[in-house]
Amino acid sequence: MEELTTVGRFAIWVLPVLFAITLHEVAHGWVAKLLGDNTAFRLGRLSLNPLKHVDPVGTILLPGLLLIFTNFVFGWAKPVPVSWGKLKHPKRDFGLVAAAGPAANLTMAALWILVAKLAIFINSGFISRPMVFMATAGIYINAVLMLINLVPIPPLDGGRILTSLLPQKWGNKFAELERYGLIILVLLIATNALSMMLGTPLSVLLGYSLKFTGIPPGILYQLFGGD
Repeated sequence: MEELTTVGRFAIWVLPVLFAITLHEVAHGWVAKLLGDNTAFRLGRLSLNPLKHVDPVGTILLPGLLLIFTNFVFGWAKPVPVSWGKLKHPKRDFGLVAAAGPAANLTMAALWILVAKLAIFINSGFISRPMVFMATAGIYINAVLMLINLVPIPPLDGGRILTSLLPQKWGNKFAELERYGLIILVLLIATNALSMMLGTPLSVLLGYSLKFTGIPPGILYQLFGGD
């Protein structure tokens, strides 16, 4: 199969990354609105326009550099504002709003799987090849974002879900870790602990997804400039 150029790889990744990152945040705001807080709605942050959610570092610079220099892509959008006190049942809804982000990524991964199946069904090199590459990128980035955000460290979604599930006293204590959350995450990445934690579930998710769609695993390597 013809190797992708650097420009081609960026073109393939841009839509899956933008959708994965921005719709993750929109999902938080949308569920918050359903549960009583319309802060994000009032500020126009429930828009599907990526420009309203782009963070120059997390949405553009970091994913681009990772794509060039590593075999890993990650990023973030501007967080959707949520006024937790306006939620109807703050303790319960705190967890539901947090869970909306990973749930959105899971949904998007499933939709990209359908795109891949459609591309293979069409069976036209001119149309199917870019669709398969883009679908593979979409499955990958959404699986990564879902798993990372489910790590139980505040302010990641997993940490907030756990805070919501714990008894009030322990939940409040656990939530205090949020001030150190970024430091903990950086240490996990620097020591390769995060890769060890997520490597197996990510491999399983990607393996089953690619097997179901019929996409050869080699396509994933090409997306990162491998052989």
